[in-house]
Amino acid sequence: MPNETRRGFLAMMGAAVLVATAPSAQALNTDQARALIQTSLDEVYQVINSGQPPAQMYRNFEAIFARYADVPVIARSALGPAARQASAAQLAAYQQAFQGYIGRKYGKRFREFIGSRIEVTGARQVKSFFAVTSVAHLNGRSPMEVEWHVSDKSGQSKYFNIIIEGVNMLASERAEIGAMLARRNGDIDALTQDLTQAG
Repeated sequence: MPNETRRGFLAMMGAAVLVATAPSAQALNTDQARALIQTSLDEVYQVINSGQPPAQMYRNFEAIFARYADVPVIARSALGPAARQASAAQLAAYQQAFQGYIGRKYGKRFREFIGSRIEVTGARQVKSFFAVTSVAHLNGRSPMEVEWHVSDKSGQSKYFNIIIEGVNMLASERAEIGAMLARRNGDIDALTQDLTQAG
């Protein structure tokens, strides 16, 4: 699969990770994890196929990210070891900037996936989380296997990672944010400022 296609699909699926959560009234099970993935896909495709102007799509997905994703965990994971050296104020500012960056970055790729579909095919428990499997059918491209990781450690069932043809979404974001931080010689405040314009 071409790298550009993979990056684009990873972007769209990354947005799905940020879309839907569900209260965890009881311990998460495979059926709930699978249903959560299906719900998120339904919502993602509703926005993708809505015909909204790009700027509105970006705002909508940033709002979804802010409301439903475990933003501190995702943002901290992307920042990597540098997060341990940041103050609470720095982390809060970085987290807010990261949130906007994600909304813009993923939103820009959505139009490429109009008319595609993803079929949820199964779910299984893997240690402390659930892996939900699916197959993505994209226009004019070979089907791709996609694995979603779901956990309720935060008190709600949430997606926290996706593996697409061996590409780890969190690892990809960590590499990208790490490169941006390196260009700023480890200056988290400068990285935060860059993120307000990136995506």
